[in-house]
Amino acid sequence: MNLPDTTDLLLLRPGDAGYAEETAGFQTGFVRRPAVVLGARSAGDVAAAVRYAAARDLPLAVQATGHGVPGPLEGGVLVTTRRMDRVTVDPAARTARIEAGVRWGEVVAAAAPYGLAPPNGSAPSVGAVGYTLGGGLGILARAVGHAADRVRSLDVVTGDGRTHREVREGSELYWGLLGGGPGLGIVTAMEIELVPVGRLYGGSLAFDGRRVDPAAVLAAYEAWTRTVPDELTSSFAAVPYPDLPAVPPGLRGRYVVSVRVAYPGTDGERLVAPLREIGPVPADSLREMPYAESRTIHSDPEVPHAYYGDSVVLGRLDVDRVAEVLRRTGPAADGTDGTDGTDREDGTAGADPMVVVQINHLGGALARPAPNAVPFREGRFLLRLLTAGDRQRARALLDPAFARLAPDTLGRAVNFAFGAGDRTEGLHEPGTRKRLAGLRSSYDPANLFRSV
Repeated sequence: MNLPDTTDLLLLRPGDAGYAEETAGFQTGFVRRPAVVLGARSAGDVAAAVRYAAARDLPLAVQATGHGVPGPLEGGVLVTTRRMDRVTVDPAARTARIEAGVRWGEVVAAAAPYGLAPPNGSAPSVGAVGYTLGGGLGILARAVGHAADRVRSLDVVTGDGRTHREVREGSELYWGLLGGGPGLGIVTAMEIELVPVGRLYGGSLAFDGRRVDPAAVLAAYEAWTRTVPDELTSSFAAVPYPDLPAVPPGLRGRYVVSVRVAYPGTDGERLVAPLREIGPVPADSLREMPYAESRTIHSDPEVPHAYYGDSVVLGRLDVDRVAEVLRRTGPAADGTDGTDGTDREDGTAGADPMVVVQINHLGGALARPAPNAVPFREGRFLLRLLTAGDRQRARALLDPAFARLAPDTLGRAVNFAFGAGDRTEGLHEPGTRKRLAGLRSSYDPANLFRSV
């Protein structure tokens, strides 16, 4: 078998024109360098790509938008699905069928004319299928649950080369694909439930972290989350912007501490009133908006860049421990993470790279049982740390911070292991991990997906 048996499948090797563009993704820090790239336009192309890799016993991975690239895939086969970009909305059934390369922004736009919304995340450029397979923590997560909880059916080509259409609840494969992470096959399409959103109150309150104590904002935020209804979804973020030309002028050198809110109810202004009492708010974007503008709540970066990050699901938010993380990762007046220029983990002086801290309030519909492998539903908060740099340097910076949170840590989140996908510990409970291993031995007996 020299080539996949389809004329539509694009095949590229290192040195070919278009190879670099085909392997590129939103994540620029961990670029994949496969021996072969196969660009799929259909489910048949994906099946041909799996057969191609199996015939050569080559490791296989899939990429839609390249937001969560785990590693280089040296010598393997990369299947790109960006050309599989069809979205079909059934307004009567309140569902959407999305192909493997579709981005969330496209689903939001397709559903909006019907007053419907998908369980999308904060970034419109993220691939909808990959995000959902990792669990999916959306803009309205506490109101509607995990994106994985909203899946009606999936089409998938498993590692054994078989094509499974309309895999539904009750199937072990359905259970494992949703929340289990990569390693069972390549999902070519899925049908998801949409929810009616007549109104959305959302936006952010941004505080100046150099004038208002970030720890005080954090403590007030944690106390406030105990008072809000299940339908209100929110997050806390602390972002120390470097004073560099690449940063927008209005943000250079600033330390922005913000609370982001999304609420489909009618009394949003009353609910957020305590947040406005924390201190001066230089930027306040809270308002009623059409769901199509929900991307502005977080205003995630739109330009591809390099980043490394990981996350922990917390059983509770210990304000003192997290405040220490903020102190260790935020800016200080002298440009170090301490007060005397020698307060780094290794005892040396100098400024550490920019570290973004984000804390998502969990609970609500996220805690409800569902027939899938999404773990740690009892978690109360998700804390993410994101930085730039190579994997070794990033881990040296972030791992001590995560270690401080160990007493309250339940595990890690599949969707938020940015560059840390080579680590598998802590992604699922032991029972789930064992069950997933059994599924992988059944559906990928040759271990084609060993690189992910």
